[in-house]
Amino acid sequence: MRGAAAPPAVLLDDARGGNRRSLGRLLSMVEAGGTDADEVATLAHPLAGTAFVIGMTGAPGAGKSTLTGRLTALLCAGGQRVAVLAIDPTSPLSGGAILGDRVRMDGVAPEQVFIRSMATRGHHGGLSLAAPGMLRVLDAAGIDTIVVETVGVGQVEIDVVSAADTTVMVVTPGWGDAIQANKAGLLELADVFVINKADRPGASDARRDLEYMLDLGPAAHDGGRWRAPIVATTATDGSGVADLAEAIERHRAWMTEHGELERRRAHRLRDEVRSHALALFAVDVDARLASSAGRAIVEQVTQRRLTPAAAARTLLQTN
Repeated sequence: MRGAAAPPAVLLDDARGGNRRSLGRLLSMVEAGGTDADEVATLAHPLAGTAFVIGMTGAPGAGKSTLTGRLTALLCAGGQRVAVLAIDPTSPLSGGAILGDRVRMDGVAPEQVFIRSMATRGHHGGLSLAAPGMLRVLDAAGIDTIVVETVGVGQVEIDVVSAADTTVMVVTPGWGDAIQANKAGLLELADVFVINKADRPGASDARRDLEYMLDLGPAAHDGGRWRAPIVATTATDGSGVADLAEAIERHRAWMTEHGELERRRAHRLRDEVRSHALALFAVDVDARLASSAGRAIVEQVTQRRLTPAAAARTLLQTN
C-alpha cells in the first residue's frame, strides 16, 4: 500500500487499479487546491471523458440519499463501477461537510460504491468550485457512473445541471404548491422527475401537477425535444428504482442519438474554464484592493467622492 506522500502520478495509477485509498487521496488534493491539484488535473484530464454523470437534486427530506443508494446498488449489480459525490453544506465552524451522506446511504448502497462527501465551502449554487475536478478524477480512475447528489435548499440547484449529463429532480407527495412556485426552473432543468415516497397519499396529485407543467413546457410543442418522464419510487423498499434507471438510460440514448450528450459535455468544460477564470480574477481583484492604490480608491468611495461602480472600473485600470 502506497503512503500518503506518494506523488499524484503514482496515486492515479493505483486508483485506476482499484485502490480506494489512493483515489480518496487524489480527491483531497483536488479539493485542497494548489499545485498538487494542478498536477492531478494535468494527469487526469487526458484520461477522462467516458464516465456518465447523474445529478440528483430536490428539496430536503425528499429521500435523495436513500434513492441514490438504491440506484447505485442496481448499477453495481449490472457490473458497473459506481461512485457518489455528495455535496453537503459547509459547517461554519469546521468548514467541512455536515450532513454525512455516508451515514444516510449506509446499508443501502453496496460496499463497492465509492462515496465521497464534500463541502460547498460557500460556493454559490450548491457545488464547490472543486467539484468538476473531482468528477474528472473519478472518471480518470475508471468509474463508469458518477452520481452527484446536491445539497437540498428548497430550490433547484442550478450548478448541478452544468455538472451532470442527466439531471434527476426528486419531489414528494404534497409538493404541488411548491411546483407552481418553481415550475419555470424545473421545466428547464430536469431531465427526469421522480415522485419519491409514492406509497404515501398525494402521489397521484403530484404526478398530475407535473404532467400539467410539462404540457405547458416547450417539449409539449416540439417533438424534437426531450420530454422529461415521471417515475414513481419508494426508496425505502426499492420500488420503482429499476424504472428510474431505465428512464435515465433512455435519456442517455436520446442524447447520444441527437448529439446532445457531446454538446452538454463541451458546455460543461466551457463553464469550468469560466469558473476558474473568475476565481483567478477574484484573486487579482483582492490583491489590487490590498495595494496602496486600491486602498486610496476605497477611501474615495468612503468619502462619497467616487461611486462603487466607478471605483471598480478605476481599480481594474490600476497596475
